[in-house]
Amino acid sequence: MSTEIAMMTANALLAAYRAAELSPVEVTEAVLKRIETVNPALNAFNVIDAEGALAAARESEERWRLGAPRGRLDGCPASVKDILLTRGWPTLRGSKAIDPAQDWAEDAPAVARLKEHGAVILGKTTTPEFGWKGVTDSPVTGITRNPWNPETTPGGSSGGAAAALASGMGALALGTDGGGSIRIPAAFTGTYGIKPSFGRVPAYPLSPFGTVSHVGPMTRSVDDAALLLSVLAEPDPRDAYSLPYDATDYMNGLNDGIEGLKVAYAPSLGGHTVDPEVAALVAKAAWSFADLGAEVELAEPDFSGADAVFRCLWYAGAANLMRRFDAAAQAQMDPGFREIAEDGARYGLLDYLEAVARREAFIVEANRFHSDYDLLLTPALPLSAFEAGLEVPAESGMTRWPDWTPFSYPFNLTQQPAAALPCGLTTQGLPVALQIVGPRYADALVLRASRAFEAAHPWRFPDLGQTLAA
Repeated sequence: MSTEIAMMTANALLAAYRAAELSPVEVTEAVLKRIETVNPALNAFNVIDAEGALAAARESEERWRLGAPRGRLDGCPASVKDILLTRGWPTLRGSKAIDPAQDWAEDAPAVARLKEHGAVILGKTTTPEFGWKGVTDSPVTGITRNPWNPETTPGGSSGGAAAALASGMGALALGTDGGGSIRIPAAFTGTYGIKPSFGRVPAYPLSPFGTVSHVGPMTRSVDDAALLLSVLAEPDPRDAYSLPYDATDYMNGLNDGIEGLKVAYAPSLGGHTVDPEVAALVAKAAWSFADLGAEVELAEPDFSGADAVFRCLWYAGAANLMRRFDAAAQAQMDPGFREIAEDGARYGLLDYLEAVARREAFIVEANRFHSDYDLLLTPALPLSAFEAGLEVPAESGMTRWPDWTPFSYPFNLTQQPAAALPCGLTTQGLPVALQIVGPRYADALVLRASRAFEAAHPWRFPDLGQTLAA
């Protein structure tokens, strides 16, 4: 029974609390037991605060007993990626260069919203150093593994969050996405993740990688993501770039379907190679949107050269971050991070400004494309999960993680909402994901389309923890 409780969605838990069928203490105890059982095999959490979580759960239980829950997440177990400031806990960002002996007195906006709405925060989840790559290993925490097959990576950089969700270690998770870091691990672990429109979720401090980075929800269901985004989008004065708050409740209209929408499907998004098994599963999912009432046709925006633009912005951000540390600190860093920072330092100011201008052109291209199409469908990734501990698949000829993420980082450049949701399993039993992209600020539409697909093709998690604990 404790496993069943641990795998319940946040919305199901809230319904059970309202009906007095479960208590937040009972749920938190079940989830902490799950963490104790499977986290040693997965290494998804680098901070676990069982005492604090149980204290928060007891307070939540009392509020529910009195019929006065706090906010919209009261008693829901949640985790925070170790990129986001969390009061009272060190935010090491996977780096030995960060001194843990600091006054950790401030919550990032997303963390503050969780607390204001009564969520039970279990701990912090692992990330590669400063979230720099699409897999999750770091000098501080080592290698994080995929619950579907611990020999494989859960992706990154929100890999700890995704591994925790897939194995029942919390119902809600906070992730960040600078080039796919919510959608990559969601795709590799069969969970759901949405990168909201840039500015939709306030962020503080701003990512060192700049305005390509977004904060967003990671969950096991679309309705949980809609609920969590409604909370995370609440305003915070510390974000210099946040959108005007519009008080949207993303649960409203979530089940309205997609009948009558015009949907583009881009199987290769400019000719990128996709594993045939992945391509077949994504194609089946994409064309099934016609069965849901949408008009689907092959079409794609022109993002030629997006790879070079993204690398300039990303690597320059790494170089700018690196220069804050002395030689001794730099020597402790992930060699791959040091390498991209060195590459980033070679870009001149005019190179960077040219990349900014080309990025702006991609935004215009996307805006024009969506004047004809309500949504764009692509593979979330061109492959399934590969060996843990590697930045790129072995013997692939690839050198850096953007080589295998050509479907994710373009939409960081364009700042559009984009979600990854499971659409099948390979013959090796590994998840494959469809990506749904909407026009800028059409977050509600992406969630609605995601829910329509989820309702037509419900996803079931096996008991991944049973194998891990054996």
